[in-house]
Amino acid sequence: MSTQSTFEQRQMKKRNLRRMLIISIPVVIVTGLLLLLSFYVVPAGHVGVITRWGAVNRVVNPGLGMKIPLVEAVHQMSVQTQKDEVDASSASSNLQTVTALIAVNYRLDGQFASTVYQTIGENYQQIVVAPSIQNAFKSATATYTAENLIKLREQVRLDAENELQKQLEPYHIIVENFNIINFDFSPEYNASIEAKQVMEQNVQTARLELEKAKIAAEQRVVEAQGQADSQKALNDTGALTPEYLQYLFLTNWNGNLPEVISGTSPVFDIGDYLPEE
Repeated sequence: MSTQSTFEQRQMKKRNLRRMLIISIPVVIVTGLLLLLSFYVVPAGHVGVITRWGAVNRVVNPGLGMKIPLVEAVHQMSVQTQKDEVDASSASSNLQTVTALIAVNYRLDGQFASTVYQTIGENYQQIVVAPSIQNAFKSATATYTAENLIKLREQVRLDAENELQKQLEPYHIIVENFNIINFDFSPEYNASIEAKQVMEQNVQTARLELEKAKIAAEQRVVEAQGQADSQKALNDTGALTPEYLQYLFLTNWNGNLPEVISGTSPVFDIGDYLPEE
């Protein structure tokens, strides 16, 4: 075999090797990527809804799993307790505008995750939960007057919670708690409430003053009756003598002579007790 022929064979092998490398490297890269895309991880507190060409295929639990790359996709649905705070507005039964900040705890029923994904989607909070909170609040407050909304706040909360659960149950969403953080009314109604409280306070004060006056009057009646009974007893026993009356007068006399004395016969002569000049 000639030297030229041997050289040509070597060059041919090199070219073939280069072709193999050029072809195999992309194949290895693509294979590696497909292998990586075959694995998925569903975190704790979630379930995975696997779709194949866009259609729901199955639901998987948290953990590591495999899927068909480029054909199947994993959509994570949280089954943990979620909290939403919503500004709600409604009207009471006496047509007073009432606003409140509502805090709701809820969670998705994991066994129906595929159904929720198919019928609503992953953003079920915006599509279903938020509007239902508004509707439940309006339904509950519409049966109470503005004053009773404050007095019966716990009952209003329970009514709204039950109504919200009723509305979300068809969507397999479980309501864990419904809290009304605050009630607020229009400035005009707040002013009327304050005026009513002031009036009630004034009425209560007037009642107390009237009660005090009544008690004082009763005390005076009792004292007068006691004095009358005492005098009657003295008279009945013969103790109410002229000497005793003189003693009472002298013990209570301030030393000043009266300017006018009516009547014809005094009980006793004051002059007997005046110092001689």
